[in-house]
Amino acid sequence: MLNADPFHPRPTLLHPSHIAIAVDQLGPQAGSSSEMWRLLTDHFTVDLDAVAALLPRSEPEPHWLRTRG
Repeated sequence: MLNADPFHPRPTLLHPSHIAIAVDQLGPQAGSSSEMWRLLTDHFTVDLDAVAALLPRSEPEPHWLRTRG
């Protein structure tokens, strides 16, 4: 996250629909959900819970046990 500059405040996004619009606009620039988080927090002051609700979770791949033959 960038250092906050009190003389040039970043726009605030708190409503989920406004965050969704920003995600749609920044989507082509982001290659992954972590990159989307970085872009959002660099350009806006956002409600992190609302962003987490909109972006897909990155969950680890399940580790499957070998089948017994």
